[in-house]
Amino acid sequence: MTAVRRAIEFLFSRLLRSRLGLAVGIAVLVLGVVGAARLVAGPDDPSAGLSNRPVEPITTVDPTTGDDGAISTTVTPSPVTRSGEAGPEKVAERFAAAWLGRPDLAAERWHEELRPLSTANLIDKLSGADPTGVPAGEMTDEVTVQARSENFVEALIPLDTGRLRLELVAPDGRWLVDAVDWEQG
Repeated sequence: MTAVRRAIEFLFSRLLRSRLGLAVGIAVLVLGVVGAARLVAGPDDPSAGLSNRPVEPITTVDPTTGDDGAISTTVTPSPVTRSGEAGPEKVAERFAAAWLGRPDLAAERWHEELRPLSTANLIDKLSGADPTGVPAGEMTDEVTVQARSENFVEALIPLDTGRLRLELVAPDGRWLVDAVDWEQG
């Protein structure tokens, strides 16, 4: 009995008063609580929880229903041009030729050549622009047009020092350039 008494005395007087003893005591207590909880809970159910993945994909829409997205990827819009007016490719080509200008062209004349091909919004934006600041000299390939809707297209024009990107609009069937962007290449 004296050995048990000494062990209990050692446990309470020295071991539990040290940091190491306290840490070991807390660890034993936590493991005891977790073990008891597992014994009370019973065996694991393999069909419960997130580890049980479905065999087939989960669908929330009938697969035979048509596309309900805002943007259809199946139908490419065709630009609509008013009878007797130039199409967006031709307007973009004319605008690019006028935008590139000529070395001897005055700023007023350059603006006059761009005006019939531009929206009022673009004319206002280009009001202080100078044709000598145009960073290209000539077109190097054909104009490519990407229709975004019936009255909005994007035109890409390869130039000798980069690429000119134009946004054209046709609210009434007459195509006009509404935005100009330059990509150096």
